Amino acid sequence: MRRISRRGMLGLGAGAAAALGIGGCGTGVPGGPGKENPAEGLGRERGSGRGGGEPEVKPIGDGSTADTGAQPRQPAKPRPLEPGEEPPQFVVFSWDGAGDVGNGLFPRFLKAARDHDARMTFFLSGLYLLPESKKRKYLPPNNAPGASDIGYLTDAHIRTTLQNLRQAWLDGHEIGTHFNGHFCGDGYGSVARWTPKQWRSEIDQAKSFVKEWRTNTGFDDLDPLPFDYDRELVGGRTPCLLGQDNLLPTARELGWRYDASSPGGLQVWPGRKQGIWDLPLQAVPFPGRSFEVLSMDYNMLANQSLNSTKAPPANYPAWREQATEAYIAGFRRAYETNRAPLFIGNHFEEWNGGIYMDAVEESLKHIAREREKGGNVRMVSFRQFTDWLDVQRPEVLDRLRSLGVGEQPAGGWKRFLAKGGKRSADDTAGTA
Repeated sequence: MRRISRRGMLGLGAGAAAALGIGGCGTGVPGGPGKENPAEGLGRERGSGRGGGEPEVKPIGDGSTADTGAQPRQPAKPRPLEPGEEPPQFVVFSWDGAGDVGNGLFPRFLKAARDHDARMTFFLSGLYLLPESKKRKYLPPNNAPGASDIGYLTDAHIRTTLQNLRQAWLDGHEIGTHFNGHFCGDGYGSVARWTPKQWRSEIDQAKSFVKEWRTNTGFDDLDPLPFDYDRELVGGRTPCLLGQDNLLPTARELGWRYDASSPGGLQVWPGRKQGIWDLPLQAVPFPGRSFEVLSMDYNMLANQSLNSTKAPPANYPAWREQATEAYIAGFRRAYETNRAPLFIGNHFEEWNGGIYMDAVEESLKHIAREREKGGNVRMVSFRQFTDWLDVQRPEVLDRLRSLGVGEQPAGGWKRFLAKGGKRSADDTAGTA
């Protein structure tokens, strides 16, 4: 059994940390767009708006959001794997909070995604669209009105956040939710203690801050967000990966399709929990250490600088390389064996000199190069990955889930997925 570090347990009590072992912070296609990979079924992009021209804009509510038709830069409709066909290697880069604070990271990664034909998921904290002057509109469960464990953005940064979110959706990325006030720990106000009804209140408020930013800010010179958030929002990640059990009944009631809040998973094919696709961050190899680390920038930091975000700069080059190699090692292990999807979580933060942002970009470039070599690699959003899961035959997914971490398919993919179904008694495979 792999050893996993117990550091980086932001917001988890001692008992939970001991039980879970890991925790987390909660603060394409080869050849480029327009080219289809027939073996994958996630290739040719669907249209940009109606008729391929300027999309028709139908304002919603106060005009903060609008129905502009089909989202641009989307892959072709996915299809089931053929018998004996190898599965794609999916990689999902995701961002918790997704607020712009003027450090250039949001536009930097929008550009990186365009440069390398990647789609991502941005888990927006709804509070980032609510001015601090209006903070008492937020009624967090078990906390005082307006309370928040993350800061409110300045009006200027709300504006740039809106601009970046708009561009992100037009670039084909998904806008999920990171909820609002980011209450961690194990106290009375923590999300770990919220009931399904309280989660519903939190979600309703998060959505309202997105759908009513124009009323709340008074900004009348910005274009609306070009999507209907009631339809767009199909999944999220909770603060500090806490509270999933009570969130899921509400997520199911709302018709959500996935949740990315499990407190740490392994590099295996996912299944459903309470009817919702459970897509956890994963333990990946941590070069030079005997344990594995959660696939999130904060957990890299927690193991390198013991939660300090401003450690001595002399450490940065080695830590940057270690974080980069951890992501690449996780990708390589899955790509060369069981093809389990790789989920990577990030924050727009310059912790320890920005080395974790460099690590994410370098790993993205590495993965793109593997795809350019002809590899069956797809950098997609959680929503797009869920689209693919939903059309696969249950017996094929069961077969994929039978592979352990680093386990190769017995006899190769052609034999292993020849007919689907359960593994035969003589199936054996190596591990990486």
